[in-house]
Amino acid sequence: MGLAAAFAVRRWSALADRRRDRTDPLALAAGWDLLAAGMRAGLPVSVIVRAVADELTGAAHRTLREVADHLALGADAATGWEPALWNPDTAELARAARRTARTGSALADVAGEIAAHARAVVAEQAEVRVQRATVWISAPLGLCFLPAFLCLGVLPVVVGMMHRLAVPL
Repeated sequence: MGLAAAFAVRRWSALADRRRDRTDPLALAAGWDLLAAGMRAGLPVSVIVRAVADELTGAAHRTLREVADHLALGADAATGWEPALWNPDTAELARAARRTARTGSALADVAGEIAAHARAVVAEQAEVRVQRATVWISAPLGLCFLPAFLCLGVLPVVVGMMHRLAVPL
């Protein structure tokens, strides 16, 4: 029993650590919008990445600070965005930043698209949770009202029909 409890506590604390280290998807979306706005305003990439990092928490904050430091020191996009590739919160942006540096397309547009996609994913997850809650809320009501409906609505009609069928006129 004690071994199972120790295992459960360790597993729960590891899960809590992973959740605590992940950044809120809506905060990430706001950060990517801030990045897009700064890029459109003409700010240097290292400055705007540092500003975005200061608005985030957890591993995304640390990773983007490291990226901003690399870019401020003059690293090329492939090298500068390398740390962000290993963080699941920033990997998509890092791939896009490295790709846009090679192709010359606008990173601001890609960051805006990533932010919109992140918001859509959060909205979809919320919709799934709402639908699941609807089922869980209506199930107890059905379990309470169905027996009452059968006893007070259907059963008297069936008994009345059986009584009429059993008694000849």
